[in-house]
Amino acid sequence: MKQLLFNSLEFIFLFLPVSFVVYFILNKYKLVLFSRIWLVACSLFFYSWWDIKYLPLLLLSIFFNFGLGIIISKHRERFNPFFVLLVGISINVLLLGYYKYYDFFIVNINDIFSSDLNLINVILPLGISFFTFTQIAFLVDAYKKEVKEFDIVNYMLFVTYFPHLIAGPILHHKEMMPQFASLKNKFINYKNVSRGLFIFSIGLFKKVIIADTFAGWASYGFDKTSSLNFYESWATSLSYTFQLYYDFSGYTDMAIGIALLFNIKLPNNFNSPYKALNIQDFWRRWHMTLSRFLRDYIYIPMGGNRKGLYRTYTNLLITFIIGGIWHGAGWTFLFWGFLHGIALVLHRIWSGLHIKMNKVIAWFITFNFINITWVFFRAKDWDHAIKVLNGMFGLTGLSMSISDNAFANLPYAFLLILLFLFVVTITKNSIELMDEFKPSIRSAIVISIIFVVSVLLSQKVSEFLYFNF
Repeated sequence: MKQLLFNSLEFIFLFLPVSFVVYFILNKYKLVLFSRIWLVACSLFFYSWWDIKYLPLLLLSIFFNFGLGIIISKHRERFNPFFVLLVGISINVLLLGYYKYYDFFIVNINDIFSSDLNLINVILPLGISFFTFTQIAFLVDAYKKEVKEFDIVNYMLFVTYFPHLIAGPILHHKEMMPQFASLKNKFINYKNVSRGLFIFSIGLFKKVIIADTFAGWASYGFDKTSSLNFYESWATSLSYTFQLYYDFSGYTDMAIGIALLFNIKLPNNFNSPYKALNIQDFWRRWHMTLSRFLRDYIYIPMGGNRKGLYRTYTNLLITFIIGGIWHGAGWTFLFWGFLHGIALVLHRIWSGLHIKMNKVIAWFITFNFINITWVFFRAKDWDHAIKVLNGMFGLTGLSMSISDNAFANLPYAFLLILLFLFVVTITKNSIELMDEFKPSIRSAIVISIIFVVSVLLSQKVSEFLYFNF
């Protein structure tokens, strides 16, 4: 099934320009309601391009949660709002669980009890993790009386707005709807257009030139070889570490850029995470809106750090195990979340000792922990993860002989790894560059070169990694 990807020619040269032009023409003639309906229609078309049979599921989810939000906010005397909130969260989680985890659950039941229960083999609806979490946040905000207006068109736009629909960021109703309502945002803002095109082009370059280059080595190492030596294993793990970084940050940049074309500012979701000096700092920089969701809607409601050290450590561990499971139905994802939870507990204990660590050593430990744990995040199963880790820790020998033709250019791979390690740890990130960006002839030439190079050199249209979560 083909997706209408940000990096596809159909999206760049047809869908996006038509969406943009019609939206502002409608606003120019003061057809504000129709302009919002147009964006909703564009977003639903964008979603349906992948597989129209899941469109009813998305619409059902939207109408269900919108109705519950009205009940929670406006009918508190007739219905217990907390009970309605629990019902809403439960049904959202059950829906997500059915599509994302049912087969995983059945497989484990069959393994444990030697049963033969049938799998449903359902295809995961695109973006279900993101639009489910977005709407759970809406219900909680409605319960907290933080939702100020209820309009079905506005709500549909909030949930389906195509720059964030498939892979985030996870939005709050209160941070988006005032922007869509603002009169000044109804007209083309050429400064926003130039900034949006600038960061979109950077994101496109990150995805099709950098991330997709590293993807080749990562895929061979994880999926297509039976064993790896020390050097191949490190090339494999580091390639995935940088593939995921540039793939996700590329998507984030492109989403921010597209939204800016329509004068909408999405929250930053990515802030140089490989500059982090500890694991807590990493999670303040990586997938920032997911971290915010886990903190505000899971960690704090469980008690956060308000009920003693033991409870704090338990809450951290549970929160990140949930974060691991959210990413995928597999024991490797759960274990990845568990490792990050343990790391955050150890960081809390270390911080309590008030012992300062050299910044270079702190960065080295943090980065290598992230790189090693990404192995579990990427591997299809335990065997694939152990294969890579065995090589990384020298258990398959330190021979420099190349075991697969895919690694014939291993020196080139390590050269690129060192280059982009420097880029992600020393240079300014794309958000900082965008904030400093000033439209000029020179900047227009730079944008054009980056964009044209990205389009011409992209070998194929590949989906973004976070589409799978």
